[in-house]
Amino acid sequence: MSNQKTDSVPTPEGVLVSYETLLAQSTRMLACVRQKDWEALVDEQSRYVLEVDRLSRIERDLSFNVEEQERKAALLERILEQDLEVRRCLMARRDELDQLLGTSRRRQDLHRTYQSHSAQVVDGRARFHRDPLHKGTP
Repeated sequence: MSNQKTDSVPTPEGVLVSYETLLAQSTRMLACVRQKDWEALVDEQSRYVLEVDRLSRIERDLSFNVEEQERKAALLERILEQDLEVRRCLMARRDELDQLLGTSRRRQDLHRTYQSHSAQVVDGRARFHRDPLHKGTP
């Protein structure tokens, strides 16, 4: 098996190996999202995007026989299924973060509202304090 990353002439087998690499990366991304390891997910996605870009360049002028096309289609199907699950998990995470941000905004609004009202409170005790020496004044 040739190393597609170092060979100058791409082969269908090398491209299929690259698709297997993408599948492995997709599997790791799915594991990251399930474990809520967002930093590792971002790192893995960066490598994944680079591999997709590289693969699209080397695959352009290649022809695949029927068996290779079927293998490629099966790999792509698994990659896309995992990608869909990653996206679903990310959407759920986005919704969770939206809720947290909404709660935080409401708390800030309440804090600002009550803080501005508390700054307007006037101490009226001196106005209503009765001095026993001054009869008739409140």
